[in-house]
Amino acid sequence: MRKLRRFFLVLLILAALLGLAVWDSQTRLVTDEFTVGNSLLPDAFEGFRIVHLSDLHATSFGEGNERLLSAVRDAEPDIICVTGDMVDGPREEEEDYVRTLMTGLTAIAPVYFVSGNHEWAVGWARELFDLLEELGVTVLRNKYVTLERDGARIVLAGVDDPNGLRDQKTPEEVMKDIDETYPGDYVVMLAHRDTELETWSRLGVDLVLCGHAHGGLIRLPFTDGLVAPGQGLFPTWTAGVYEEGGTQMLVSRGFTGSHGCPRLFNNPEIAVAVLGKG
Repeated sequence: MRKLRRFFLVLLILAALLGLAVWDSQTRLVTDEFTVGNSLLPDAFEGFRIVHLSDLHATSFGEGNERLLSAVRDAEPDIICVTGDMVDGPREEEEDYVRTLMTGLTAIAPVYFVSGNHEWAVGWARELFDLLEELGVTVLRNKYVTLERDGARIVLAGVDDPNGLRDQKTPEEVMKDIDETYPGDYVVMLAHRDTELETWSRLGVDLVLCGHAHGGLIRLPFTDGLVAPGQGLFPTWTAGVYEEGGTQMLVSRGFTGSHGCPRLFNNPEIAVAVLGKG
């Protein structure tokens, strides 16, 4: 009888620890910094800080998202980039969420946004883009802007998710425009999906910021996560920096689970890209 009681006590303790780990993995925000860049980066942009947010899915961290906003503020960004899947439901349910979050973020630093697959799936993408522009967010829909610092310049570009309009500009067309207008400039590309590293490398992008993988949902030792949208089991690109042919890709772990599966050992992440000469 004593052995049986001990057995059930151990099970109860393990269940409690697992429950605590699951709760922690949904709620405790972490900030991770990644040094990225290469020799094309102008000296003036060394130390330039980009806060990268992806896959919020209308999740709040504290009243008015204050815990998230506080953590972003503490990261001292020069700009903030949001790479899609910010919303996850009808406009009447989530417009106030967008207003509150973006009003808070734009008060910290300039904000740039590209769409994810969920922006198009929820059915109010165009209205969302208009709302974001109204709130002072720059929406990069297959276009680019330049960022200037102490007389130097880099290019910041963004592409709509493939779930967007059929006749939208292709990544090849966007990069062709950039190469013709600003040849040799350092290019940061915002995209939602994490599976196009080979394409971005072929096109000569220097740094890509993306998400979509939710960090592989369940992160165990010696794995890059167990499952990710578009990659299935044991995905390749889920978190951190990957490199191919001179292109670096920083994948955000995002903030939520996916398709009903919670996160485990995979805290919601504010990723910070710190630019350097490499």
